[in-house]
Amino acid sequence: MKEFDYLIIGGGCAGLSLAYELEINGKLKNKTLAIIEPRKEYKRDKTWSFWKVFDHNFEDCVIKSWNNFTINSSENSQELVNKKFPYQSINSEKFYKKINSKLSSNPNINFFKNLNEINSKNSIIFNSVFEAELDKSELWQHFQGIEIETTKDIFDDEILNLMDFNCDQRNDVHFFYTLPFSKNKALIETTWLSNLEDQSLMDYDLQLENYIKNNLGIKNYKINFIEKGAIPLFYPTFKNNKKNINIGSAGGMTRLSTGYTFLNIQEHSKYIARNIDKIEKVKTFNLGKKYQFLDKVFLKVLEKYPEKMPKVFSNMFKTSSNTIIKFLSNKSNIFEDVVIISKMPKLIFLRALFD
Repeated sequence: MKEFDYLIIGGGCAGLSLAYELEINGKLKNKTLAIIEPRKEYKRDKTWSFWKVFDHNFEDCVIKSWNNFTINSSENSQELVNKKFPYQSINSEKFYKKINSKLSSNPNINFFKNLNEINSKNSIIFNSVFEAELDKSELWQHFQGIEIETTKDIFDDEILNLMDFNCDQRNDVHFFYTLPFSKNKALIETTWLSNLEDQSLMDYDLQLENYIKNNLGIKNYKINFIEKGAIPLFYPTFKNNKKNINIGSAGGMTRLSTGYTFLNIQEHSKYIARNIDKIEKVKTFNLGKKYQFLDKVFLKVLEKYPEKMPKVFSNMFKTSSNTIIKFLSNKSNIFEDVVIISKMPKLIFLRALFD
C-alpha cells in the first residue's frame, strides 16, 4: 500500500481547510497528502456563521454579511450595530466546490474512503474525527435549521436575529436564530443547550413550524434546505502526540460557550501550514487557557441555572458591540474581559467558580 507524507482523517470543514491552506502556501509541491473521507459526494449540508474578526480565504463563499443584529428575551429586545466586524454566513456547498477544485489540480493529493486503503505508519496525521461515541449526558448545542422562501418580501435582510428566547424553554436553554439572506429567504434555526438524553426536546420540525407561524407571523412558505447537528460543549479526551495532531472540534477548535468553530479552524490551519516543516517540535495550538477557564465556569452556571440564561445572555450584550464580538471570537483583551464579567450575576458565578 502507498505511503503518504501527510494524512488528514476527515474531509469536512477542518480537514479541507487544512488541505487548502497547505496547497495555497506551496507546502504540497514535494509532499504527498491523503485525505480520508467516506462521503460519496459533496453537497450543501451546513451553514457556518461567525463574526469576521480577521480575513479568511472564503470571502467568495459568503452568502450574506450583516452589520446589525438583535437579541430578544421576554424582558427586552436590543439591537447592536457593528461596521468593523460583520457577521458572515458561508454556504458549505460553495466552500466544498472551491477547495476540491483547487486540490484536484495537484496530483500529490489523493482522496480515499477508508484508512485501510493506505499505509499510514510513517505519516504525520491530522485527525478531525471523534474516535468513539461521545457522552450524551454532557452538555451539547443541538439544532435544526431550515431555509425558507416566501412569496412576499417579509424579512428585513439588514438585521439578523442572533438569539430569540421567546419560546418554550422546557427547563433547559432554548432560542431561535434567524439569518435573512434576502427579503424573502431566511435560515431559521431552533437551538438547544442541553444534554442529548431528553428526546422530547428533539421535535425540531414542530418547534420550527410553531415559531415561524406564531412568532414570525408567516403562514405560507416553502423549505429549500434543512440542516441538523449537535456540537459537544466539552473537550473529549484525545491522544495528541507529535505525529498525530487533532484538528477541528476534535482538536479543541470549538469555543465551548458559543459553539463557534469556523474561524478557529482557519486560524489553526494557518498555524499548521506556517509550521508544517517543524510541526513535530512546535507547541500545540489552542484557543487560550483564559477562554477555556471562563467557558468552563459559564457552562457550569448554564447547567445549574438554565432559567437564568436568557437574562445572562441579554446582559452580556449590554456592552459595546466591539467588546462582545471580540470576547465571543477569542480576541478580547483583559479590560474587555472585565467588562463582560462585570455584567454577570456575581453570586451564581462565584458558586460555579468554587464548586
